[in-house]
Amino acid sequence: MSKLLGLAVILSGGLLSCSSSEDIDLGEAKQVVNMLSESAPIQLTQEQQVFANDNNGFTLNFLKTVNEADKSGKSFIYSPLSITYVLGMVNDAAIGQTEQELEQVLGFHQGGIQAVNDYCKKLIDGLPKVDNKVTLNIANALFVNKNRATLKAQYQQDMKQYYDAQAENLDFNSPSTLSTINGWCNDHTNGMIPNILDEIDPATVTYLLNAIYFKADWASKFDQKNTKEETFTTENGKTKLPLMHQKVLINYLKNDTYSAIEMPYGNGFWKMTVMLPEEGKTTDDIINYLAKIGLSEYSYPHEVDLKLPRFETASDTNTLDIGLIGLLQKMGINLVFDSYFAEIPNMCEKGGVYISMMRQKAKIKVNEEGSEAAAVTIAGTKYTSSIEPVEYPKATFHANRPFVYVIREASSGVILFVGKFTGA
Repeated sequence: MSKLLGLAVILSGGLLSCSSSEDIDLGEAKQVVNMLSESAPIQLTQEQQVFANDNNGFTLNFLKTVNEADKSGKSFIYSPLSITYVLGMVNDAAIGQTEQELEQVLGFHQGGIQAVNDYCKKLIDGLPKVDNKVTLNIANALFVNKNRATLKAQYQQDMKQYYDAQAENLDFNSPSTLSTINGWCNDHTNGMIPNILDEIDPATVTYLLNAIYFKADWASKFDQKNTKEETFTTENGKTKLPLMHQKVLINYLKNDTYSAIEMPYGNGFWKMTVMLPEEGKTTDDIINYLAKIGLSEYSYPHEVDLKLPRFETASDTNTLDIGLIGLLQKMGINLVFDSYFAEIPNMCEKGGVYISMMRQKAKIKVNEEGSEAAAVTIAGTKYTSSIEPVEYPKATFHANRPFVYVIREASSGVILFVGKFTGA
């Protein structure tokens, strides 16, 4: 993809990044310097590339589902890839229709547990090595209620081999367990997400966690002296926000629904795609379009007069009326949450389990230097009702109005984060 200099580049594959380090001067053209450099792509098998493409479909459908469920009008950010990892860990112990449902909705086409595990392992090993200028950490953890459960040996082996998750036995009746789990979140997100649980449920059998931490400088940083308080038009009026400003040679596209640019990080293999609605369109239109079409349209190098807000956004699925489980149920994952019909017999020695709770917290900071983002997803399991009774769980591109964005890796196309910025 890096050889396509001067040619059309597919949005999902890569993007030419160049920029001027000189001050913004709209009265005259400035020299534009090509910042594109070589990076080490991930080598996916043909099956794994299909997984990557179709798991992105799950990601964009999740974006659509959460956008429909979130009526607050506020900005949000989430990492569906983090959800994929937690559900992948559960999928390893699932059988029958429960396994098929998980794999189908996540984009793995009932490929089988081994194929899903191999794919997750490939991303854990490969994504952090794509660009030595970008910090990316993917971590998984498995905490076991030592008073109620013993993991099956094969499951423990799979978690360690494919997810780098070493099972840890804890006393779920002890107050120290809450600080241990929250401390793990804090440590693996560089303090961006200091906690994921408010309390420990002693009836829970296991807690499965994934954390993703991303930090990278722009390939072309914004000069702070060009950042100015300007009008940002929200859905409910106008406000003032700090808008960063630079002229940049970058791939750009425009269709009837939105215009888009990609801001590269580091050596160019990590990118933030920012999509701004066209006149008469909204962020809802963009999200619905992406869920149907995906990120596959052609873009071409343009010298773009770019303005982008400096912002921070934090999200928590527990603030949504339906929560994370409700979102996934709307997308077609149901059996894994059913205390009677979940088929997950291969996690614990005592018997089958189901997912009784799920939650994700995510956060992003975008400024002149670059971006920092993190997400933690947790799932708690309990024994199914066959073991004990349980209750069901409950070009000119001035981004001066609401927009949608994703952060992804170009060689694989894998999307890590999706978000919407509304100015609120």
